[in-house]
Amino acid sequence: MNKNISNQKILPFATVYLIVLICDLVCSSNDEYLHLRFYTKPSIIGSLIIFLFTQRKSMVRSTFRITMLALIFSLFGDIFLLFTQTSQLFFITGLVMFLFAHIMYIVIFFKQRENQRKNRLFSMFTIGYGVILFYVLYPGLEKMLIPVILYMIVILLMSNASFIRSELVSKKSYILVLAGSLFFMLSDSLLAIDMFYTPLPLGNIWIMLTYASAQFLIVYGIMNQKELLRS
Repeated sequence: MNKNISNQKILPFATVYLIVLICDLVCSSNDEYLHLRFYTKPSIIGSLIIFLFTQRKSMVRSTFRITMLALIFSLFGDIFLLFTQTSQLFFITGLVMFLFAHIMYIVIFFKQRENQRKNRLFSMFTIGYGVILFYVLYPGLEKMLIPVILYMIVILLMSNASFIRSELVSKKSYILVLAGSLFFMLSDSLLAIDMFYTPLPLGNIWIMLTYASAQFLIVYGIMNQKELLRS
């Protein structure tokens, strides 16, 4: 089983993580410092990768490896998305990287799935949310229609996978991961609206706040899950 990560370990890292995030928000909001985002944005997930690596001994080996893969894919996704103004190909590549990251999280969450079918209401909520979002985005998708549909399916599946693990993990892990998956869904929705529907006021700030929160909560939640020996 996992050993829960103590507050003495998480609080110093959370402080560093918040400082890195604030630096990125400042750089993304000021044209004078915009070039520094090539350092600040990758540093958000980069710092999370380093922290995960330092806590690897407290995790089941397979879970550590898959979580690390999810973060590495996310890191590459962040880097590719920095070049979206150069070519749409960078956006598609970044989308693929995050698609793989979500799949890694789904693999982890499904290892602790329950046999009970009590997630129908949540599934209906996420499907309804996805349909409404797609309706809003559809006119502006054009050539991105198929990639966005595939990505939406995977992110909704990831959220549902995070919902069906309450009986096989600690309550702390369950709440953290579920909250993180919902923040991820919100962050991706804001990004999609900003790109394909209409620019959002302070959009870069809201997108990065929800994204960074999502990754932190999911990873911290995974670190605190109590897995069965068979996993």
